[in-house]
Amino acid sequence: MADDRPAAWLLKTEPESYSFDDLVRDGTTVWDGITNPVALRNVRGMHAGDRVVIYHTGKEKAAVGWARVARAAYPDPAAEANRLVVDIVAEGRLDRSVALAALKTASEFAGSPLVLQGRLSVVPLSASQLAALQRMSSGGSE
Repeated sequence: MADDRPAAWLLKTEPESYSFDDLVRDGTTVWDGITNPVALRNVRGMHAGDRVVIYHTGKEKAAVGWARVARAAYPDPAAEANRLVVDIVAEGRLDRSVALAALKTASEFAGSPLVLQGRLSVVPLSASQLAALQRMSSGGSE
């Protein structure tokens, strides 16, 4: 049976609150503040070593950087019960940021929660979605 785990995770952040540059500066951070039940279910599925795409919300609306899960989901020590966090470590900036508008035009993202559930802060990415994002960030055509 094929592994149905996501190929990567997309984590959304408001850059005015915590940007990819902040993650690069810090090296590693606890990714917290997740309250949506679907997003929390996605966090529960994250494992150490999983690939992560950091996505800036707000005015930017673009994938901007790479990271890895350094520590799998665990209870948030600073929050109420049922909240989870993961530790992530910065890996590097995408060669080119990839705007949400461009992702919406890629057929691989047609059924993605990224385009269907705009407020979902933790989004699983399939292998084909990850490959499309990598092509787009390196300047490859769709």
